[in-house]
Amino acid sequence: MPFSTSLPSGVIPRTARTISKALRSYYNPTNICAVPLSYKISPRQKNAPLPTTPSHFLPYTAAARRHYLSTMAANKEYALLCLENPLLDIQAVGNADLLKKYNLKDNDAILASPEHVPIYDDLLENFDAKLIAGGAAQNTARGASYILPPNSVVYLGGVGNDKYADILRDAVKQVGLRVEYRVDPKEPTGRCGVVITGHNRSLCTDLAAANHYDLDHLKSPKIWELVKNAQFYYVGGYHFTVCPPAIQALGEEAAANNKTFVVNVSAPFIAEFFKDPLDASSPYWDYVICNESEAAAYARSHSLSVAETDVPGIAKAIANLPKANTKKPRVAVITQGTLPTVVAIQGQDEVKQYPVHAIDASKINDTNGAGDAFAGGFVAGLVQGKPLETCVDLGQWLARLSIQELGPSYPFPKQTYQPS
Repeated sequence: MPFSTSLPSGVIPRTARTISKALRSYYNPTNICAVPLSYKISPRQKNAPLPTTPSHFLPYTAAARRHYLSTMAANKEYALLCLENPLLDIQAVGNADLLKKYNLKDNDAILASPEHVPIYDDLLENFDAKLIAGGAAQNTARGASYILPPNSVVYLGGVGNDKYADILRDAVKQVGLRVEYRVDPKEPTGRCGVVITGHNRSLCTDLAAANHYDLDHLKSPKIWELVKNAQFYYVGGYHFTVCPPAIQALGEEAAANNKTFVVNVSAPFIAEFFKDPLDASSPYWDYVICNESEAAAYARSHSLSVAETDVPGIAKAIANLPKANTKKPRVAVITQGTLPTVVAIQGQDEVKQYPVHAIDASKINDTNGAGDAFAGGFVAGLVQGKPLETCVDLGQWLARLSIQELGPSYPFPKQTYQPS
């Protein structure tokens, strides 16, 4: 089928129950976050310096800073570089028998073991499965591309030398996202089986080639030139399970050149089981994004002096962690589904809360990936040099659009952002 801009980006309709036909018939995918390990899914939803300033923190709403960012970063090609794990999502409505067959829970996310591998063909051959191109940070990158001008965003990750990688490339190209994948000659492109039962999603992820991304790819001349060119780096938390040295390299580059380094924690288990690489990157965080479940996991694993339910207190603690680049304060952003988005700024006592503008429940189609969408809108606002409150509103706006589609997809023709 030809690509149609009248359809929401994100979905590859199936026209047959065989993988060969499925691979020949798709629209414009770009969907889903994959979650390694077992955890409940949260309901969340050119190299010039800045103008000369004193060594203390720049005021966050300074007009000069916004003007500089909006006229320099937003107008240069590939100002935003994103890194994480690209995956092909295979999504279908299932049932209790299917979950039992593969020992899955109805609202869970796991890393596939050998017993789970047959589920991907099972979904394609025996269910009305949809193919959706994704991985959490790739969803975010596509969301940012939805808002920013063409040629603004480039995404890095690892894929195999196969048909699935070709699908990913074609899909993201059609929505304006440039990808520079590391191609593994042996491992296949990663897959995420998504079994939908009612309002529940069970995710079963085989990272495959995505798990073999390496620092050599990032430091190769072609890719490192993109790194040097970009002014904003966004790293999805799932990459802490893959290549922490690549994350460190981006953080060091950002701090040394007063660029902006954004990390999304992405899942509670990252804060708990990948604490060491997460903490090693924390001095470089200019912005850190998480949801309330991830914030609680961080508080628990780091023995913070605040309660796990004290979201403003956790945000303030994270914001005030030691920081490598002291020219600008760290900002911690914690989403809470339909509850207010909490924002803390390093060195400031006040913790701000931004109400979420709810939509009618009848319009909600799929909340999976709402957090990826929020991050996409938020980071797009940063690239455009918008005030912090506008960045939050952009994130909430894009998340609202996303939950009305299947997976973290966005409506086409494109909608134009209107402040809430």
